[in-house]
Amino acid sequence: MTALLDRLSELFARGHAQDIEGLMSDARFAEAGRTAEAAVLIAVVDRPEPTVILTQRPRTMKDHPGQVAFPGGKLEPGEAPVAAALREAQEELALDPAEVSVIGTTDRYQTGTGFDITPVLGVVPPGLPLVACEREVESWFEAPLDLLMNARSWTRNEVFWKGATREYLELDHGGYRIWGVTAAICYNLSRRLAWLEAVRD
Repeated sequence: MTALLDRLSELFARGHAQDIEGLMSDARFAEAGRTAEAAVLIAVVDRPEPTVILTQRPRTMKDHPGQVAFPGGKLEPGEAPVAAALREAQEELALDPAEVSVIGTTDRYQTGTGFDITPVLGVVPPGLPLVACEREVESWFEAPLDLLMNARSWTRNEVFWKGATREYLELDHGGYRIWGVTAAICYNLSRRLAWLEAVRD
């Protein structure tokens, strides 16, 4: 195991040992009976300054067109979230599942657009020969873990949606707008890991 994998595994276990209040969710906007299970891979790249792999979805896609996302998608019948996240990352970016050291699943996120998403945290080595599937990925990039795990990085906004006020987070990185579901998953994970506090220790 690498030092990063050891550290993240320790923080992950500690952060999930108790309930945390104030996690973000759009469950109140979800329509009953219209939720599909999905999973995403939060792939942390093992660099001296760790990064996270993110994709931008093609603007032609039906769900969340043009948005920045983690590699992932719907579960197939009988498929577990970890298997789905690894499969989707391989389909979208040619990321070999054997290269992913899975730490575990974190807080599920229910969207207002009909998805119940299980995020899967894992560590991957740097320099993998990733290739974007043009049908599912317009581009991909890496964002600093420190940036995504820092509450001060995010701008809080509100929008009136489906008859109620919805709060969402966003930030710009390298010309990419990271917001919505992806931002909320990052925020929730930051509450669990307390990464920046651990880095300072």
